[in-house]
Amino acid sequence: MFTGPFKYKNALFVYIGGWLALGGIHNMILWSVGFSYGLSAIDSLINNGLLAAECLAISNTLKYYRPGKGRTLTLTLWTFALAGICVFISWWALSSIYEGNAEYIEFLNESLPVRYAISLLILGWFVMLSWIWYYLQTQQAEGSRKADMEKLAKEAELVNLRQQLQPHFLFNSLNSINALISSKPEEARRMTQQLSDFLRGTLKKDEQKPVTLQEELNHLKLYLDIEKVRFGHRLNTNINSEATSLEMKIPPLLLQPVVENAIKFGLYDTLDAITIDILSKVEGQMLVVIVKNPFDPETAHPKKGTGFGLDSIKRRLHLLFGRTDLLHTSASDNIFTTTIEIPQSV
Repeated sequence: MFTGPFKYKNALFVYIGGWLALGGIHNMILWSVGFSYGLSAIDSLINNGLLAAECLAISNTLKYYRPGKGRTLTLTLWTFALAGICVFISWWALSSIYEGNAEYIEFLNESLPVRYAISLLILGWFVMLSWIWYYLQTQQAEGSRKADMEKLAKEAELVNLRQQLQPHFLFNSLNSINALISSKPEEARRMTQQLSDFLRGTLKKDEQKPVTLQEELNHLKLYLDIEKVRFGHRLNTNINSEATSLEMKIPPLLLQPVVENAIKFGLYDTLDAITIDILSKVEGQMLVVIVKNPFDPETAHPKKGTGFGLDSIKRRLHLLFGRTDLLHTSASDNIFTTTIEIPQSV
């Protein structure tokens, strides 16, 4: 059974065709110098048959054994030795078959150096070809394994980032439900159903499969409905989206932690009502989502860079798109603005 380069049908045809062509040339050369066609064919068959067998043996050997830089000399010596073995066996076989043909035996003996040089050239070329083939196969396999490992590591980190974003919201929601059970059981029941719908949608999301902005906003509204039960009239939201942006793609569950961050730093330190603005638009090949929330500069101190603990969102965008410039923040006139850019596939 063929292995290595010969497991591919086209390569096998090329290999067989090459040896047939080489054998035909060998046959024609001997026939042109005066030997019979039958003798020329047998000489060609024995010589090229042995070379073809040794080339297959070399291919199978190099599949499992590829010497390092310090052992290439061993492979070179083996090539010289195999060429000598091939010439010796063919000489012995042909001498035995045609021992009574003095003219041919003389020609055979005188052509041994040429036969050895040709055998060495063919075997050396094939050793190099096989070594390069298996080296490239090994590199490709290692590259695939490395890519798979990096993909698994990236997916694990993405899952970890998402899991870090949910606990606080879940705990706060459960505490709110607990507080509402005795005083407002209907609201507690409604909030429990909303929380159930939200978590069910969260579990169904595939991190690697983007969703439309419309789907993301629908899921975000479930989250906001729960938060509005907690904060009542104090929390207001204004979602304004360009029509063209609603069909653009966005990583799932990307906006909820950004809005959660806006609620935390816009509402926790005040008793007044606030409004969080969520805007979306399309700029070239980018979906741009802007989240604005008021904040008190005396109690909320944005950190240098992304600020307000948005580093995990920036890290997620980097893992998904390989860029670190897709999240921007700014603070002006007690308004904190978070801008997210999502590249769209062309």
